[in-house]
Amino acid sequence: MSTLDKIPKDKLLDMFRKMLLSRRFEERLIKEKKIPGRVQSWPHMAIGQEAVGVGTCAQLRLDDYIRTSVRSIPEMIGKGVPVDRLMAEHFSKLGGYSKGHGNPMHCIAVELGMMGGDGSLGCGIPIGTGLAMALKMKGSDRVVVVFFGDGTSNEGRFHEGLNLASIWKAPVIYLCENNLYAMSVPISKAFNIRDIAVRAAGYGIPGVVVDGMDVLAVYEEVGKAVARARAGEGPTLIEAKTYRYRGQFEGDPEVYRTKKETQEWRKKDPIGKFREQLIETGVLTKKSVEEMDREIQEEIDKAVKFALGSPFPEPQEALEYVYG
Repeated sequence: MSTLDKIPKDKLLDMFRKMLLSRRFEERLIKEKKIPGRVQSWPHMAIGQEAVGVGTCAQLRLDDYIRTSVRSIPEMIGKGVPVDRLMAEHFSKLGGYSKGHGNPMHCIAVELGMMGGDGSLGCGIPIGTGLAMALKMKGSDRVVVVFFGDGTSNEGRFHEGLNLASIWKAPVIYLCENNLYAMSVPISKAFNIRDIAVRAAGYGIPGVVVDGMDVLAVYEEVGKAVARARAGEGPTLIEAKTYRYRGQFEGDPEVYRTKKETQEWRKKDPIGKFREQLIETGVLTKKSVEEMDREIQEEIDKAVKFALGSPFPEPQEALEYVYG
């Protein structure tokens, strides 16, 4: 029985919708960013990487936690963050999940288990490890997933976090989104290994490589890691090989890679691949995809309207919610 056959139809539809919602949200954000005074953040687009965040979060319960990467939109949408409040956060408005203070990189929705990210590379690893240990000490079977990029795996925090989690058997999954570039540095110039996942062996934990352009493959491997963590068997390092179609940031000249390379990766598009699989098996039809897309576009239109109608924080609120 294939992975697709094991997953209930409603979950398959939910996964596809969240992937498409993430793609359309970011495409709209690119347009809004070009309008002066609207998008106050400097978003890092995850277009092309939707299968990783959505496929991972589909294996989690509402009370499980995630720590997000810099390209966090598929992860946040995968965990259930409403797009109206997410859009408002990009607009730095009070209607945002962090009241316009957090910017999307630091957006937190505790009730959804979405514990935000960091501006400093790799901070999520020790924080996520500590969070997992807190859950274990309380006798909970909840788990933590920490998302990060390939460049972060060369940070000391990566090695310290994995070592401690291994010793403590912390219920944490380390999800490396390897999109081949740490900003503009290709992995060929930063690693003398083919797979980042092999580093898990140094800490006595499983290391798995998965096709990050295949949501079903991500879903299956994360499911194994989550089951292992819930059973008290400790952490897993999963390396999802994926690709971002956009630059490191909007306006990135992308001199470090060729258009041909990007075009080749677009042929592996995770949404297109999943759509065809669902149509072939009768879960979706071309008409239902079109209807879903229209509904998503309407939802995003409403999100933009909500963001525009929400007020900016007052200047005197700048230091509220700041702890030191």
